[in-house]
Amino acid sequence: MRWRSHRRSGRCSTISRSGQPPGECDAVTSYLLRPLDRLSVRYPDARLTGTIAAVTITLASFGGGAIRYRGGVLDTLGLSFLSYGHGAAISNVAMWLGLALMTLAWVILGRGVLSGQVTDRAVTRSLIWWVAPLLLAAPILSRDVYSYLMQGAMVRDGFDPYSQGAAVNPGPMLLEVSHDWRNTTTPYGPLHLWLGDGVTTIAGDSVTAGVFLYKLISLVGFWGIVWCVPRITARINGDAAVALWLGVANPVTVLHLVGGMHNESVMVALVSLGILLALDGRFTAAIALVAVSVAFKATGIIALPFLAWMMHRHLREKGLPLGSVGAFIAAGFWSVVTTLAVVSVCTWLSGAGWGWIAELSGNSKVINPLAIPSLVAGILTPLLEMTGAEVSYNAVLALMRQIGMVGMLVGLVIAWWVFRGDDRRNIMGIAAAYTVVVTLNAVTLPWYYVSLVVLLGTFDPSRRIVGLTAWCSVVVAMSFTGSGNHQMYNLVWMGVLALVAWHLTQWLMAGDDAVPVPAVDTTDADADAVRVPRPARGA
Repeated sequence: MRWRSHRRSGRCSTISRSGQPPGECDAVTSYLLRPLDRLSVRYPDARLTGTIAAVTITLASFGGGAIRYRGGVLDTLGLSFLSYGHGAAISNVAMWLGLALMTLAWVILGRGVLSGQVTDRAVTRSLIWWVAPLLLAAPILSRDVYSYLMQGAMVRDGFDPYSQGAAVNPGPMLLEVSHDWRNTTTPYGPLHLWLGDGVTTIAGDSVTAGVFLYKLISLVGFWGIVWCVPRITARINGDAAVALWLGVANPVTVLHLVGGMHNESVMVALVSLGILLALDGRFTAAIALVAVSVAFKATGIIALPFLAWMMHRHLREKGLPLGSVGAFIAAGFWSVVTTLAVVSVCTWLSGAGWGWIAELSGNSKVINPLAIPSLVAGILTPLLEMTGAEVSYNAVLALMRQIGMVGMLVGLVIAWWVFRGDDRRNIMGIAAAYTVVVTLNAVTLPWYYVSLVVLLGTFDPSRRIVGLTAWCSVVVAMSFTGSGNHQMYNLVWMGVLALVAWHLTQWLMAGDDAVPVPAVDTTDADADAVRVPRPARGA
């Protein structure tokens, strides 16, 4: 899989795989995208654009983000007018501007990466500039961090978040929890609660201090992902710059892990490190780290069966007298035993008990089209009503979720079997498995996609995968307000957004800076990779 960069004149198309131009962009689109052309030529690493976006988001977050119900920074500074009325309108406009600029910065950076102008070092430097201002931002795109604080305070104060809702522990942190979740138990693992206990013990009842501590934790997880992804890529001969850009610098990743402070940052970092250790043949440590991620958030376990494939292959290559079946049984047995042992130790150390197992089914309150069962139910219900059938949306949704659960189990087994071949295919399998889970799950939120997105660029994905990922990333990044409400049932907004995302993706993938040219002796299958891989530094 080899591509090399090739420059051509400023037309909005590239040479297709057949060797012929697919056609010019229309004049209006060319005119509208001309500023991006200039920006990508002058600042291919998009450092300035992304930094301006991050500063804008940070300033707007205190009035247009997931703001406090009581108190907060604006109240302290006497600027609370920016959180209501016309002031809130200004903050929200500034937030949308920041989100749009961050998304554009990512697209511009991708243009530089795919054309070979931007290295993995440059992507990392851009990320530092983009993320640094967000350290001071208020929570954006979700109020989950307030629930994290409340759950930690419950453990600190002797309550059980697995059997009791937040409402049993009145106080300043309860006031910030969304009303929908005040009587809901937590689906997270014991390490999540243990961490929350530590945060609230340090912060006391200060919501501001607690939020800042969670921001630091999310940054540690995020930079753990930054460190692991290029090294995973190098182990399977991928391109570190593409991997960092497509998955880690992705606006969904940056905005929701750092801005939203979701616990996915820690879980994904642990899984990524586990994958890296498995690629280096250190399987016990790898499985143990994935098990720790499971004790943090259960979806970390999706990677485990693929690590078992890696271990199975490793045992066979060592020449042990086990045979293929014996190596398979040994790898599976050791994976299960190690996972159970580590999870048991984590549960015992946290003191949270085993109530989290019963809560793994999660909640069913969240409904949005990111989950295919919800999307299908939203389409089918009005169609059935048009036929005169007496159906309710909830009944159709319940049925679609049951079908989705069966489809998820089948899809996971298929992914596990199809992607068993080698290390590269195992990584592809982990990404495929997470895709199955997040799309067919009963509830899906944008940060769930980070688990698969961070791996998509590691294995030299096809141009089709890169283009689809870019389009979806732009749509998802711009579908949520700063407060966390989504616009996915606003058909005008989504229609315009889908069209804009399509043009941006066309500009990204078919711009004048990168034309795919197959290397010598490539096959048709090879002719789909993005560009020449470069090993990550320190690999």
